[in-house]
Amino acid sequence: MKKTFEVQGVDLTNLYGIGDKNILFLETQFPLKLNVRGNNIYCQGLKKDINNFDIVLTQMIDSIKKGNTLSEKDITQLVLLNNAAPVSPKNGKAENVLFYGKKGPVFPRTDGQKDLVKSFLKNDIIISVGPAGTGKTFLAVAYALSLLEKHDIEKIIFCRPAVEAGENLGFLPGDLKDKIDPYLAPLYDALHELLPKNKIQNLLDRGIIEIIPLAYMRGRTINRSAMILDEAQNASSIQMKMFLTRLGIESRAIITGDASQIDLPTKSNSGLIDVLKILKNINDIGIVELSEHDIARHHLVKHIISAYSKSSK
Repeated sequence: MKKTFEVQGVDLTNLYGIGDKNILFLETQFPLKLNVRGNNIYCQGLKKDINNFDIVLTQMIDSIKKGNTLSEKDITQLVLLNNAAPVSPKNGKAENVLFYGKKGPVFPRTDGQKDLVKSFLKNDIIISVGPAGTGKTFLAVAYALSLLEKHDIEKIIFCRPAVEAGENLGFLPGDLKDKIDPYLAPLYDALHELLPKNKIQNLLDRGIIEIIPLAYMRGRTINRSAMILDEAQNASSIQMKMFLTRLGIESRAIITGDASQIDLPTKSNSGLIDVLKILKNINDIGIVELSEHDIARHHLVKHIISAYSKSSK
């Protein structure tokens, strides 16, 4: 099978690489014969391989349009991600993609993650609980960015309890950002996995993304926004109610937490434990429980969590 791809809207040198090195590298990743002339890429090979190449090429173009430069490592990542992504038998395109980040498509990889994404799309409030490494925070951030990209919302607010500092940040040295950033690092990590550094800074500077301690949500009404509360197991019942009642017009709230990682002085005071009981039968509120089977970190993490879970019983 032969197919010609016409490239438009991007600098060809950025896409092809100097001396067409990106195209030559793609030939090592796909069993295809590739030739370029001007803005046309001529492709010859099996239909399924051409379809896979089409997906990767589209993502490369999208990444360049977002201001990224592509290395061999980036291209390899795109190829690997698309090999793992579910593909539609109708059109050969990746399915269930939540967001196209700087490293490629973000999609649910486990049954639990698929349930979580379905809940995102169905409900205005989503509560996701499960052990570390199950993708709770990462998928929540990706979903919020997808809403922002589609102009369904105007703002994203990330927050988490700064329980390690006793929520009393005044005694710590430095300005507010210096004080809170160490406690909000997981949210920054998720953003940096998905967006270029300059774009993150631009969104922060314009106030389109806020990353704040939970205590700073008090007294606000949040309209046309996505609110994400991370590490919710360390929010008190009062704080949890405060967070949920900030929800304004055309907003969504996502709560993530791990009931086995409560750092509060009295574990029974966890707002996450309470909210799972109190809100379980309300329409438009989705509760998704992830397990060790949904862990997507180093393969040993799953075994470590399982071992600790058994030892605590």
